[in-house]
Amino acid sequence: MLEKGITYIHEHIYIDLSKIKNSDDTLLDDKETMISELREIKEKGVRNIVEVTNIGMGRNIEYMEDIRKQTGLNFIYSTGFYIEPFFPETVFQKTDKELAQIMINEIKNGIDGTGIKPEVIGEIGSSQNIITETEKKLFQAAGIAQNETGKVLSTHTSIGSMGLEQIKILKEYSVNFEKVIIGHTDLSNDLDYMLRLLDYGVYTAFDTIGKNSYLLDEKRAEAIKELIKRGYGDKIVLSMDITRKSHFKKNGGLGYSHLLDTFVPMMEKAGISKADINKMLITNPENIFS
Repeated sequence: MLEKGITYIHEHIYIDLSKIKNSDDTLLDDKETMISELREIKEKGVRNIVEVTNIGMGRNIEYMEDIRKQTGLNFIYSTGFYIEPFFPETVFQKTDKELAQIMINEIKNGIDGTGIKPEVIGEIGSSQNIITETEKKLFQAAGIAQNETGKVLSTHTSIGSMGLEQIKILKEYSVNFEKVIIGHTDLSNDLDYMLRLLDYGVYTAFDTIGKNSYLLDEKRAEAIKELIKRGYGDKIVLSMDITRKSHFKKNGGLGYSHLLDTFVPMMEKAGISKADINKMLITNPENIFS
């Protein structure tokens, strides 16, 4: 499923949040720039992109498949729904079992009649400091879907919050936590919280690298170093979660290569070994999808 090499664990090759956010910047539709940036990171050893755009986020498989073919990268696609207010009306209308069946159907039969089958249930999300009743229903649906399919379940935590509450819901469905990634936990900037998450056996995602307006990368590197020291180096995965045209280098952003060009040397400078860095970029994703 994964090709041998670096995996970005949480990205969007195409996403459209523009109507809700009222910003064209959140319509990631500059195909040529995307192709150029992805070719650059492929040259640096990236082989896999876990693409977590799902139903209601503007998922466009044909568009992304064209990029995949032009870059030669391996894309891992997702099924599911995001957070309020990005839910389509069907999420409010259907039961948890009915929503689970939508995901299961895509996993078994493919997305939008393409025959392309998602390998991830995600990104399943909760709002900042709260899980709404509809979001809770969706986590229940994701739990049902994971039980039936055994697929990786990737979550969204708004500013790193509510990860423990997500786990509590999923635990009721006996979800396999060895295949659960709690997203955006770096944004919590709370080591104790991360340790409590990791005690459940989940993977913690430092997947907003480069978003220094939320948290400085230096803080991320410090937290990673401490988690490795505590014995959790095999439970950390990395990505950038690029969602805006302004994130591209052409438009003044850091671009996809920032993780490898800047953050990896930053981790090395902080005293994190190359072996541990390779574990987070290569081995841990392989273990998740094994």
